[in-house]
Amino acid sequence: MTFLSPLPPPIQRKSLGDQVYDTIRESIVSLRVEPGSMIYENELAELLNVSRTPVREAIRLLVSEQLLDVLPQRGTRIAFISERKVNESRFIREHLELGAFRLAAKLWNQEAHAEVSRTVHSLIERQEQACAEQRVELFLQLDEAYHRAILEVTGNLTLLQVVNQMRGHLNRVRFLALKQFHYMNDVIEEHRGLIEALEQGDEQRTVQRLAQHIGKLDHELPELRKAYPHYFVN
Repeated sequence: MTFLSPLPPPIQRKSLGDQVYDTIRESIVSLRVEPGSMIYENELAELLNVSRTPVREAIRLLVSEQLLDVLPQRGTRIAFISERKVNESRFIREHLELGAFRLAAKLWNQEAHAEVSRTVHSLIERQEQACAEQRVELFLQLDEAYHRAILEVTGNLTLLQVVNQMRGHLNRVRFLALKQFHYMNDVIEEHRGLIEALEQGDEQRTVQRLAQHIGKLDHELPELRKAYPHYFVN
């Protein structure tokens, strides 16, 4: 198993357990380890240069998110991409984010949210660079950071936690879609339009642009399943 490497020096405010969880989860979401692959606690601990305790806890959390499956007498497997779970997660994400972005537009204050605006515009610039270099995994990470920065405007920590969990299933599909359909430039333009509507406090236009931004999956999912049948289950 070569998709992991030893952890970097500790990130401030992040525990070792959180770092292990984030590293394994990111490897699953970015498909560095393919759906259906077996993983082993001892091997993960050795690769990450940590004890088995944080690895065991990370596995427990990822099982609860249904990103890992425990197979009796066999071990732990990277969950296949469940079309049902993707559709369920999309439904929840759409309703939560549409409401949250509407609230963010309502709350937006040019002076109070100046730092958020700078952060978001910087993320768009970094996405442009990632697009130019065809770094799909980095592009998706920056996409996550963009949405998270805006969601934080609502001040709703529970919302952030729920959306983060929902995105685990969706982002494996989104990663495939970015590779398959090559529309990173389109995403960048959509992000520009979204932040423009937010900065103007235009709730209706913000919601309309977000709905267009996240509404592609109906067309993408059947094509992705056809292109990668070995990744999917119902």
